[in-house]
Amino acid sequence: MRLTQISPRTSVVILAGGFSKRFGEDKALLKLARKPLILHILDRIITITDEALVVVSSKNQVEHYSKILPTTVEIVVDEYKIRTPLVGAMTGFKRAKGKYTLLLPCDTPFVSRSVAVLLLQLCIDRDAAIPRWPNSYLEPLHAAYSTKSALTAARMALEKEQLNMRSMIKTLDDIRYINVDTIKKIDPDLMTFFNINVQDDLRRAEKLLQNLRASSYSGL
Repeated sequence: MRLTQISPRTSVVILAGGFSKRFGEDKALLKLARKPLILHILDRIITITDEALVVVSSKNQVEHYSKILPTTVEIVVDEYKIRTPLVGAMTGFKRAKGKYTLLLPCDTPFVSRSVAVLLLQLCIDRDAAIPRWPNSYLEPLHAAYSTKSALTAARMALEKEQLNMRSMIKTLDDIRYINVDTIKKIDPDLMTFFNINVQDDLRRAEKLLQNLRASSYSGL
């Protein structure tokens, strides 16, 4: 079931513009079980939104990504040359047609569909729905936003040369923060936030994926 059957039109924006120094290559194209990380994310998320956009930082990336992504996925190049998630987010918000946009990084292969749906639902009539840990740490790249409000806030932050996501978030008026304990109810191990930063993470992800497949995990 698409979320849009019960709510306004939605989009998902996946940020894939960064180059991993630790891996020496484009992180989103790293293979997990012989499949690029970004495809693991799309396989779980693409069915719950009306459109999917992948934001990259160069035309060279467009060429590589167009070979592996479904033709229904739009590939967008960062509007500015500065490599920061905020620029990627702004670029995605600018192109997104949905009233609400789910923003995700490219290196979280176990993102939960149910968590994604929850974030989009909780964002309705708000500027954003953002997970928050007990120590007040935010997950702005695992969040849902009112596309129009977020685009305006991102532009304002960039105009002030404030390049981090928190600068954008400070400009939003009506944010719903979701305690991770709430997310635990549908994603008990918080797999949604598991990201690949180093080779050990990739090896761990391989083992996790094997275990999940053995238990018939569906990504829900």
